[in-house]
Amino acid sequence: MYARIGLGTLRMFLRPLIAVSFAAASVAAQDPAPAGTPQPGELKTGQYTVESGTKVVLSVINAISTKNSQKGDRLYLETAFPVLANGRIVIPVGSWVMGTVTEVKKPGRVKGRGELYVRFDTLTLPNGVAREFRSRLGGMDAGSSGELDRAEGTVKSEGNKAGDVRTVGETTAAGAQVGTIAGSASGHAAMGLGIGVAAGAAAGLVYVLTTRGPDAMIAKGSTVEMVLDRPLRFTESDLDFTNPVPRPDATGRGSTDKLRD
Repeated sequence: MYARIGLGTLRMFLRPLIAVSFAAASVAAQDPAPAGTPQPGELKTGQYTVESGTKVVLSVINAISTKNSQKGDRLYLETAFPVLANGRIVIPVGSWVMGTVTEVKKPGRVKGRGELYVRFDTLTLPNGVAREFRSRLGGMDAGSSGELDRAEGTVKSEGNKAGDVRTVGETTAAGAQVGTIAGSASGHAAMGLGIGVAAGAAAGLVYVLTTRGPDAMIAKGSTVEMVLDRPLRFTESDLDFTNPVPRPDATGRGSTDKLRD
């Protein structure tokens, strides 16, 4: 008898207590955060972030190719379009970017295309503030030669099978013409034709086997895209461009340097 009354009484007290708890939790969930409390992912005032995956448009200063470049060579570029964060220009036009040729595969003589591996390493703003990264090539214009593998960020030279076939065909035709003329002069035109065709085809094959295919190249003055592999963070003081670093001129001196006698 007493146990039943005690259990009922306990339930009567628990029900309003649970209801009040749920109501309090609901109100707390709906209340906005106090003013000035930073939300997740929000930066404090005076801080700017260029997010990972951002594409930065660059103009190429020096050319590189599978013909003339080797592992370790530098690639120099500058930004061709401004990059903004929170409505503020954080990477102005004319900022310097430096990259590295990480691997070069020359095109084969019979098969195999040339490959050019490029990595972007540093960004320097006009005021000298620098950031490091390990970013890849994400796009290039028609001024360069080759095909871009966007997944790997590599430039591959175009295949030349059609050119090889054309070369063999041209040398075969030339050999046939010469052989026919020589054979006619000796009274054996058919024999001369056969010998000329064989000689021309052989010459074409020798040329194809001893000549490499087209090279991959990132041309000077062309436009490429760099894809950032990490966020780049800047403070207000990092973005003070009132005193830019002097740009070198054709003589290698800074633009504000005085020429010496």
